[in-house]
Amino acid sequence: MNSSTAQASSKNRIVVRAEDVWKSYDDGAIEVLKGANFEAAEGQTVALCGPSGCGKSTLLHLFGGLDSPDRGRVSVNGMEINRHSDLLRLLRHEVGFVFQLHNLIPDLTLEENCLIPTVAAGIDRRTAQARLRQLTGRTGLTHRLGHRIQKLSGGERQRTALCRALMNKPKILLADEPTGSLDESASAAVFELLLDIVATEGATLVMATHDRSLAERCDRLLEMHSGRIHEPEYAR
Repeated sequence: MNSSTAQASSKNRIVVRAEDVWKSYDDGAIEVLKGANFEAAEGQTVALCGPSGCGKSTLLHLFGGLDSPDRGRVSVNGMEINRHSDLLRLLRHEVGFVFQLHNLIPDLTLEENCLIPTVAAGIDRRTAQARLRQLTGRTGLTHRLGHRIQKLSGGERQRTALCRALMNKPKILLADEPTGSLDESASAAVFELLLDIVATEGATLVMATHDRSLAERCDRLLEMHSGRIHEPEYAR
């Protein structure tokens, strides 16, 4: 296999997959996913669109190990999440998660919030500090390192959440409505950063969003409805 063939093969390697996944709540009274199938290749950016309650967030939570499917298989980098012997270790090193409402700890500083995942992953402080300086430099947050989260603007908080999600250099980034709480200007700025950093890091992005103008800038746009995933014929 020559180098160009090897590169093409790597780019087509599936790193996130859901196979016939079902998920319901309230003892089966609320069916959210009904045999959903999904896959994303290494380095792709994939947007999930659909109305509230269609299952976008649920699917991301399954990929992030925050929930388990009732039936079906959910895999990250070829490893089935709900059967992996060391789930926390897998997710700490393979997956980063950006939440709509950022889920930062308001009484801690920007620096302290971002260092939390590195402590959990056992990364030494010098390496973690260097990574933090790199990310805050790229996101324009270096001057805010010592500020508490409650003192930051909405856009700064979401950029902080992006830094935190990328601290352990995950190869898969899950973003649940990452710009949903921001105004149009801040939303555009955060999304530009998201695409730029994902491309530079060589990560795979799976993003749930209501904003179709953002979704259409991803490599693929998928529609979710009736508990399943559909790729429109017009999608790239």
